[in-house]
Amino acid sequence: MNDPRFNDYTLDELKLEARMGGLGETRAREVRRIDVSDFEARREEITEQLWAAAIEVGFFQLVNHGIALDDIQQAFRTAERFFALPDAVKARYPLKKGCNAGWESRAQVRPSTGTPDQKESYQITRPHMADLWPTEAELPGFQQTMLGFEQQCWTLAMQVLSCFADKLGFERTFFTQAHDPSVPAYQSTLRLLHYYAIAPELKDKLDLWRAGAHTDFDCLTLLFQQTGQGGLQVCPGKEADGQVWTEVEPADGVITCNIGDMLMRWSDDVLPSNFHRVRNPRPDEYQGPRYSVAFFAQANRDVVIQGPKGTHPPITAEDYLYQRVNANFAKY
Repeated sequence: MNDPRFNDYTLDELKLEARMGGLGETRAREVRRIDVSDFEARREEITEQLWAAAIEVGFFQLVNHGIALDDIQQAFRTAERFFALPDAVKARYPLKKGCNAGWESRAQVRPSTGTPDQKESYQITRPHMADLWPTEAELPGFQQTMLGFEQQCWTLAMQVLSCFADKLGFERTFFTQAHDPSVPAYQSTLRLLHYYAIAPELKDKLDLWRAGAHTDFDCLTLLFQQTGQGGLQVCPGKEADGQVWTEVEPADGVITCNIGDMLMRWSDDVLPSNFHRVRNPRPDEYQGPRYSVAFFAQANRDVVIQGPKGTHPPITAEDYLYQRVNANFAKY
């Protein structure tokens, strides 16, 4: 690979991901739940809890986070209405890979599996949506609902990242400025996901993946799941634990968070970005469609990523995201 935007650090990440395709083993571990209510008054306490969970596990869950359950459920209902549209309609709003916006189906190929994830998704990245919104006739209220939900996710993500900024020695608003939504360089993304129902002939195929093992490219991911639609597994300890996986049970209103590769690099590798995947359901489990909604806090394109200690060479967030996305999407 000769693209100058791929450096040794990011190539090593891809090589590691390519080795994570096996079944491995499953082990129960704690995925900590952190109450972030009364945030400003409890900032110091919350910061210490977030930091401990992040450096020790890399995954944690947020409760009492300020996003109303009604708003989360409305986002899910609206996402399901989008995915219920005919493919011919959704295809009018195709994924623009360089912009990480639009609709794709079975296009994401993980280095860990070499096969497409069994899902479709729709990416909302504010500066690139001009011709990618379904019309009001096709999907009334879709744009308004999703932009409002994206704003709530951004606000919560910036609260969490401000805690990490404190611990890393940055100004408290450092990551908020790096994810400024008011400028064209903004590239944080709200992603709607629909994992297809399992075909009857595949219900016993436990070596297939709805989403292969991967790390996220971003700084911080907020993942919303629905009770009864499980399958998410995490592998705390990006390298040390190898293929030892832990189930993350979905719960309405609980937000599962993980550190992404971008923040791991920004923290001089102090904050681990860990592998996760979505397994096929077992024969005795729910076999129907699975929906989730994820917000990816990704620094603006022109922001330079370099940790306080300069462990890794500086790279713009645009170049960093470019090489990770291009390694994962085959059709676009």
